[in-house]
Amino acid sequence: MSAAATRILLADDHALVRQGLRLILDAEPDLEVTAVAADGAEAVEAAVAGGIDLAVLDIAMPRMTGIQACREIARRAPDVRVLMLSMHDNEQYLFASLKAGACGYVLKSVADRDLIEACRSAVRGEPFLYPAAVTALIRHYLQQGRDLPDSVLTPREEEIVKLIAEGHSSKEIAEALVISAKTVDRHRANILAKLELRDRLDVTRYAIRAGLVEP
Repeated sequence: MSAAATRILLADDHALVRQGLRLILDAEPDLEVTAVAADGAEAVEAAVAGGIDLAVLDIAMPRMTGIQACREIARRAPDVRVLMLSMHDNEQYLFASLKAGACGYVLKSVADRDLIEACRSAVRGEPFLYPAAVTALIRHYLQQGRDLPDSVLTPREEEIVKLIAEGHSSKEIAEALVISAKTVDRHRANILAKLELRDRLDVTRYAIRAGLVEP
């Protein structure tokens, strides 16, 4: 590999997908996968540790989603550019990814065609979007204006929504986040009130729409 090759962090919770994408990227002289991660939390740790130019993150991962990881990387390692990788052609995921700081969005179904170009665009500081995503952004701009809406939930509330949707109890959530069960219940009540939801099923539906868990 060339010394000037772009150093890539590849994060996906499926080992076969990681291997396949790595083969595609490592075949290019200007691209080199130098780190891999199986979930969003590992991806953040690898990006913050340094030696990474570009992170390619799957949207749906355990522990921390790609969107959550993107937000953390943008905050803690701002020099690392981020591309989102998804099997979903979904406007909600697209907008959430861009809001989190991603510079591109690549569909897994055409990753063999688009991923290399997307990586090179990111290195040049240029956005990469597939054609339908460009159309969605234009439509959004025309309908609602220039700014993408902020999430109504705090990062902690998003963590709790994800864990609720994954079926964890208040006690399990409290242990995972190192907070009290009473604090979890307070967060849960705030989430239901903010989103005007009634129960766990409603929270799960919201989490799927918001890209926090896979459908």
